[in-house]
Amino acid sequence: MAKQRQIAIKEAEITNNCPECFNQELKLTFYQKHTFNPFFHRTTDVVTHEIKCKKCYSIIYPVNWTADIERVFDYYNKLVQPDSPSVRFTTLFFFLLILLLGLVAVGIYMKMEGFI
Repeated sequence: MAKQRQIAIKEAEITNNCPECFNQELKLTFYQKHTFNPFFHRTTDVVTHEIKCKKCYSIIYPVNWTADIERVFDYYNKLVQPDSPSVRFTTLFFFLLILLLGLVAVGIYMKMEGFI
């Protein structure tokens, strides 16, 4: 089963008021989704975000955003540069690939020599 993780690609501390406790310490974090498997690691193009208050630890959802928070979010959203989507194969994948190719080569050799 593949494991999925959200890896933080950009964090910013913003000084807008929290809609819950009116504190001026918010943290904006952008995450990119990564999938890990025994055979490959995939970086997807899915980028998510989260705004969290540093005092009351509540997550500020887009419904509760003020105009100021929205402007700051748009600014930082333009600055985010996610990793390009890619697939990286693991050592286990290459080991199994070489083993399979070796078995096919031995089978062809034995067929040509008349052992089978």
